[in-house]
Amino acid sequence: MSRQKVGFWYRLAAVLAKPPLLVLFKRDWQGMEHIPAEGGFITVVNHNSYLDPLAYAHFAYNSRRLPRFLAKESLFRGNGLPARFMRGSRQIPVYRESSDAVGAFRAAVDAVESGECVTFYPEGTLTRDPALWPMQGKTGAARVALVTRAPVVPIAQWGAHRVLPPYAKRPRLFPRKTFAVRAGRPVDLSRYYGMEPTAEVLREVTELIMDAITAELAELRGEPAPAERYTHRGNARNTPGGNSAGRPERTPRTSRKPRPGQRRTQTARARSRGAEEESA
Repeated sequence: MSRQKVGFWYRLAAVLAKPPLLVLFKRDWQGMEHIPAEGGFITVVNHNSYLDPLAYAHFAYNSRRLPRFLAKESLFRGNGLPARFMRGSRQIPVYRESSDAVGAFRAAVDAVESGECVTFYPEGTLTRDPALWPMQGKTGAARVALVTRAPVVPIAQWGAHRVLPPYAKRPRLFPRKTFAVRAGRPVDLSRYYGMEPTAEVLREVTELIMDAITAELAELRGEPAPAERYTHRGNARNTPGGNSAGRPERTPRTSRKPRPGQRRTQTARARSRGAEEESA
């Protein structure tokens, strides 16, 4: 596998992050042979901890194909080291609910067509599934995949949540945990090439992508995945791929109305979580 030029910012991140990662965490890396040796491609990763991008980035760094992440635009602001890294390493900002949102799509397409790796977290935020399985995905990765026809490699990761559970503020470093990352074979989307990218087609492609991530995660966890996929907006599970008639689900199940005393708390929580959603 040819060595990709690392660049100053990625090299600096490796110098700072790799020593503590090697000391504090054990590694279980699988499927690196499925990472393309050359040419542009897309990776799609599940998300269950604010720490798991470090686990995947370490895996990707050692695969010699450095990823360009799509990340919320606020992470690029300011002159702090994280913001400078995001800009210097050419990560891709996502502007939510604005006229600039299409810029992330164009930048991702350009990067893939230039031979780079672009990484999507299709769920758009931390999974809300109580058992931490991937929930319903957004269509950004599907859109880029259909335009570029580049390989889409499903990546499952497991273990970062044991160090930093979802929305936790303090890590649990001891006893030493294992970061497990598994890459699967590229998802076969060839039958969708040339189709009009309608909402139905994009939803079907997205479900195939989420199915592939979930299958790799089931291998890592050593247990079967649930038959239904969690749908965040409805706080319910949704059968992957569509409803009983075989059509993609377009609306989530209606959630139970809160009791009067709960309404204000639940509404505030929903607004707070909704602010984290990414259009990509």
